[in-house]
Amino acid sequence: MADEETNNESGESSKKKGGKLLPIIVGGLMLVEGVVVFGAVKMLGGGPSPADAAAVEGEEAAAAEAPVEIPLVQASFQNMQTGRVWEWKVEVYLRARQKNVEEINRIVERDAATIKEGIALIFRRAQDRHLREPGLETITRQVTTYLNEIFGTDPDGIPRIERVIIPECKGFPADG
Repeated sequence: MADEETNNESGESSKKKGGKLLPIIVGGLMLVEGVVVFGAVKMLGGGPSPADAAAVEGEEAAAAEAPVEIPLVQASFQNMQTGRVWEWKVEVYLRARQKNVEEINRIVERDAATIKEGIALIFRRAQDRHLREPGLETITRQVTTYLNEIFGTDPDGIPRIERVIIPECKGFPADG
């Protein structure tokens, strides 16, 4: 019986050693496998490749078509349609394509007084209800029509002015 107890003790002790040894062996194998996979990926050239800068086709054409806002007039205009003198502080901007900016600036320099006079006439003749519209639709339409006559069309047959923007139009009585 003493032999059996000795065998049992030695069997349990070998089981304990085997139980501690197994996780060490598995961990070592996993470590070796990780190193092998990493090495294989590096050797095969895996991973992100450097991006080459490529020119976008049509980039210049798109830049020429990009919209630009050009300040045109910042002035005060009088209106006496109500029987009283009203002063209207106005800012007018043009929205045009980049390719037309040079020609628009050339025309503005050449005809600055004519443009300002035409816009002043529109404001002087405007009815009070048109000047008080929340979106200034009527005045914007009239100014757009006038400016399209001044600036004309580009070589493609499209008006040089895409849109007239009037961000400020404030009126106050000027006679007292």
